[in-house]
Amino acid sequence: MTFLLRTARESDLDSLYRMAKGTGGGFTNLPPSKPTLKTKLERTAACFARTEDTLGDDLFVFILEDTANRKARGTCQIFSLIGTAWPFYSYRIGAMTQYSKELDRTFRAEMLTLCTDLDGSSEVGGLFLDAAERSAGVGKLLARSRYLFIRLHRARFADRMIAELRGAHDDAGNSPFWDGLAGRFFDMTFHEADEFNAVHGNQFIADLMPKHPIYTALLNEHARAVMGQPHVSGRPAMRMLEDEGFAWERYVDIFDGGPSMTVRTDAIRTVRNAREAAIVAIAEEVPGVHHIVAHGRLAAFRACLAHIAETGEGITLDAAAADLLGVTPGDVVTYVAT
Repeated sequence: MTFLLRTARESDLDSLYRMAKGTGGGFTNLPPSKPTLKTKLERTAACFARTEDTLGDDLFVFILEDTANRKARGTCQIFSLIGTAWPFYSYRIGAMTQYSKELDRTFRAEMLTLCTDLDGSSEVGGLFLDAAERSAGVGKLLARSRYLFIRLHRARFADRMIAELRGAHDDAGNSPFWDGLAGRFFDMTFHEADEFNAVHGNQFIADLMPKHPIYTALLNEHARAVMGQPHVSGRPAMRMLEDEGFAWERYVDIFDGGPSMTVRTDAIRTVRNAREAAIVAIAEEVPGVHHIVAHGRLAAFRACLAHIAETGEGITLDAAAADLLGVTPGDVVTYVAT
């Protein structure tokens, strides 16, 4: 297998659209809308071209390519700063404890509070991998390469990172959370709202939903059961996020109730454990440990799976990986063990 993680280009539009149609809906950052995806690619080209090494409202889109046939097999995204164009709304699951002297009883009520606590964070999202490739470490390459990009461009990202996971759906593809809460305030089915949300964002929900706390006891059982639960297809992604240090701090998406995971950026395992070293040799076979290796800044960024052997002076890299990354002895690469 010869998989390469590279930056997205405007010529990737058809590939992105194909993958977007394969998500099954509810995938906000990868909508099956060619105009929206085209706008994303245009924006990401401008962001990769921005030379100031500072925090800004950037979007970086990446493509996982099978270089054997030049086919795109996956994609992922990083948003460097959320909550700039409009507030980033979430529901925070909290509680109110009250005591009745007359009854001599304490009551603890769970409630959803609309908040913008996560404004100013960076976000990793938009991760999709073709089903046929979900093995042999390819998913880790796709997900963890983003953190190597963040390490190499640390000044462009906030001190907190979030990841939103798609919420749980029922067997018919509907969202119990939408049907039990937001759907009661809109004359739209979940699928209609999902399509609108994919193109226009979820600001319309925040605009029209009640701003006061909502007692979860007023929601039906199905809506309560899925709060903070990921879609079945997102459970492996949630485990990978937890392995990196992300945790669920009781924030959920206002659209489908999916969990919003958070972590301090410098505490992300890949960001913290990655190393830089110069290539001292390239060999056809390297009896070293499997690593994810990255090289290049901004639009020139690339990453792949590789065998590395560390020496006192640097590393020996296998020839196939060196060819994918376009590196030669003397070049410095960033790497982390898988």
